[in-house]
Amino acid sequence: MKKIAVIGAGSWGTALATVLAGKGHEVRITDINMDHLKLMEEKRENVNYLPGVELNENIHIAWSNEEALKDADYALFSAPAQHFRSAIEAALPFMKEGLVTINVAKGIEQKSLLRMSEIAADYLDMDKYVVLSGPSHAEEVGRCMPTTVAVASRCLETAEEVQDLFMTDVFRVYTNDDVVGIELGGSLKNIIALGAGISDGMGFGDNAKAALMTRGLAEIKRLGLKLGAKPETFAGLAGVGDLIVTCTSMHSRNRRCGIMIGEGMDPKEATAKVGMVVEGMFTTEAAYGLAKREGIEMPITEAIYKVINGEACVNEIAKALMTRDKRHEEDNR
Repeated sequence: MKKIAVIGAGSWGTALATVLAGKGHEVRITDINMDHLKLMEEKRENVNYLPGVELNENIHIAWSNEEALKDADYALFSAPAQHFRSAIEAALPFMKEGLVTINVAKGIEQKSLLRMSEIAADYLDMDKYVVLSGPSHAEEVGRCMPTTVAVASRCLETAEEVQDLFMTDVFRVYTNDDVVGIELGGSLKNIIALGAGISDGMGFGDNAKAALMTRGLAEIKRLGLKLGAKPETFAGLAGVGDLIVTCTSMHSRNRRCGIMIGEGMDPKEATAKVGMVVEGMFTTEAAYGLAKREGIEMPITEAIYKVINGEACVNEIAKALMTRDKRHEEDNR
């Protein structure tokens, strides 16, 4: 059995720790919030972020990165995307040579507009770096409900190693070599989920949400191809799969936040009310910057950007999207 350090004791880190511990691996989970860790140790449950899921006996609370990473074979980073760089920097002194890094954060760094693997490349051996993504709510994974994800690495052997690490009869893993596409699909779908929530909050129906998801996927793919992703990735688990689950489920923080905005709540207030990180709010800003830099038209992203920055109200963006110039469906705009 392997020794695995989980950096970040949120809902997703805890859910994946549950999968790994259930296979008999030794999992040591840590976090920057000591009070949160103390409560997890006391209750043997992540009552703040994943209530109702008992911590497996193979999950041990680690009170520092050094303790978590001692002799670890794998380091799983489950920090919010905007804190991934600082999490890597804090853990790096304790990461042994040859250790495999698994990142599950979905986002783009706001200031630099870098994907998570581009950040990791400044610090790590990228042949030992794997990204995990796909349609996978922590609330369901933690309760051992059937889930399927994809893992990607520039080194297929490393991806296959992580595939074997996670695979169970309820957690199925596919390998992929398109790190760019997997990261962008997992990140940008959060923007569209905000839009889907806004649509629901405004009282629009299934037709509007289906259109948002479909056209949203088109602009995700458009940016992805410009940045070097493979087109088929966006038809896979980290593309359309993750998009579907995030736009349609009440487990989705991004959709819940969007619903409140659509009902008229201020975006900052809606984000605070969700109570956890709403990655789409940060990713919208970053994706808007990327689209401008690359000269890519992303009308849904731009519309949501204007809403969360107070430049337009939801009624204005709904009308603007519906009255755009007519064009062929395969027009690359």
